[in-house]
Amino acid sequence: MARRCDITGKGPLVGNNVSHANNKTKRRQLPNLRSVKITLEDGTTKRVRVAASTLRTMKKKAAQAAATV
Repeated sequence: MARRCDITGKGPLVGNNVSHANNKTKRRQLPNLRSVKITLEDGTTKRVRVAASTLRTMKKKAAQAAATV
């Protein structure tokens, strides 16, 4: 299964580990994925893998929508 956010498409980044002696080796920075259940408009629930930063944004948007109602 790919390490990718189902909503935003955020995936792994590639960079270097740099030692004190300035040796460089490749490394991967994986997204912080969480498995959550989302209720769809037709009432069914679906389990999706979402990045933690995306969850924060979703909660923020939901709070703003509730405040304007």
